[in-house]
Amino acid sequence: MNNTNDLVRFEIRLSGLGGQGILTLGKIMGQALALDHGYEVCQTQSYGPEARGGASRADVVLSSSPISYPKPVGLDLLVALSQEACNLYYKGLKPQGRLLVDTSLVDQPPSNIFWGIPFTDLAKNKIGVAQTTNVITLGALTHFLPFMNPQAVRRRLKNALPAKIQEINKKPTTWACAKPASTTPMQLTRCRSCCGEKRKGGRRPERRRRERGCKGLRFKV
Repeated sequence: MNNTNDLVRFEIRLSGLGGQGILTLGKIMGQALALDHGYEVCQTQSYGPEARGGASRADVVLSSSPISYPKPVGLDLLVALSQEACNLYYKGLKPQGRLLVDTSLVDQPPSNIFWGIPFTDLAKNKIGVAQTTNVITLGALTHFLPFMNPQAVRRRLKNALPAKIQEINKKPTTWACAKPASTTPMQLTRCRSCCGEKRKGGRRPERRRRERGCKGLRFKV
């Protein structure tokens, strides 16, 4: 699938507690963006003592062009499903980056500007299975991120999950991908100062973009 949203580089960190399915979430999201959306994608994840109970993370870097460095250097979006992960990784967020937290487990966000959805409570009360928190989170992200297609993500989930747990995740997948998020999604807008039409005697948009380090598309706040 060719994506109409041209992204030079976009960095996402999915974080939470070991055992919440963060690594699976990052893997499925990376596969969907690469195979179903046509982006260049690098996906990395944490291992080691965070195996269960400590902060865990999965990073996804995507771009419309080849990626020169696979790890995040400034997060555009941080998803935090636990208080510990939120405190630990918030410092890596860009000044204009966005924070999405699980309000079931994050009582004290480090900023008063954030999106909050009770992912864990929704998994327990709406679905009845706490382990589906990661699938509900992925479904919500398809509404927050304008370059993610809910139908494509739903198909990728079906292909990526083992047969024995597909039935468990069928309900949260359908529910989360179909239900609009309760907050305003990210809106991409063209950066006019760098990427506008070539002015007489001026530099071409591509050159201005390289000089300023512009992504070509910015978020409308």
